Amino acid sequence: MNLKAYWSLTKPRVVALIVFTALVGSLLAIDGLPTAAEARQGLLGFIGIWLAASSAAAINQILDQRLDAKMARTSWRPLVVGGVTTRQALIFALLLAAASMLLLVLCVNVMTAVLTFLSLIGYAVVYTVYLKRATPQNIVIGGLAGAAPPLLGWSAITGMANEWDWEHALLLVLIIFVWTPPHFWALAIFRRADYAKAMVPMLPVTHGVTYTRWQILFYTVLLFVVSLLPWVAGMSGTLYLIGAALLGAGFLYYAWRLLNPPDELYSMRVFGYSITYLILLFAFLLIDHWITLPGLP
Repeated sequence: MNLKAYWSLTKPRVVALIVFTALVGSLLAIDGLPTAAEARQGLLGFIGIWLAASSAAAINQILDQRLDAKMARTSWRPLVVGGVTTRQALIFALLLAAASMLLLVLCVNVMTAVLTFLSLIGYAVVYTVYLKRATPQNIVIGGLAGAAPPLLGWSAITGMANEWDWEHALLLVLIIFVWTPPHFWALAIFRRADYAKAMVPMLPVTHGVTYTRWQILFYTVLLFVVSLLPWVAGMSGTLYLIGAALLGAGFLYYAWRLLNPPDELYSMRVFGYSITYLILLFAFLLIDHWITLPGLP
């Protein structure tokens, strides 16, 4: 068995970012220090979400293997190079999905299982099969599925039992939803020849690089505003506000400079910063939350 190939099917680096935001969502849902029951619930939810995200990544590669073979960025993937067969990958993906659903239903709660399943279908089927090939707004519309993990993590703790849970968890979803277009379009600018070759209607291919750069700037401005909403809603305090403002200012600088970049590689620097931005933004949310817990200095 080629374990490395199976591991690669799960897109571990992408999934790591997904489950990190889910973990932060679950910790933000706890008002105080987690009890033993909450820690167990959160851990089982984390594993279930990770399994579902890994399954979705594998299904994405199964459905996209012909496109992947045409693109330099993805030509090394295990289904393309023969590390695993389509049948093996499908069985693996279905086992991961089944394990995820069983764990979430039996050990966490039904709401988390339902939301996780909808997210899996949204990314692995709706985005991959239809949206990716149908519209240059694919990443905007399909980004909702990729933005769901904080909601899933929150739900693992609370089951979304009251309106307050939905209001705060959906603020986290909104941040990732607005973050996704500038994050992905920066990569798409650099890889536009790949997408054109594979006939995928990414925005730089259909509308040109200049238009895409302006869209990145527009969404980055919107992201700056949206990232402040947790503070506006009383969900976070001054530490988060300062962190979000500084990180947002950095993103705005990168997006503005992308309008007239110093070199072709600059869009990849924007892409790299966008990942750092999201990790640090959610870290600030969590740190701000923990330092204001009762009984902590």
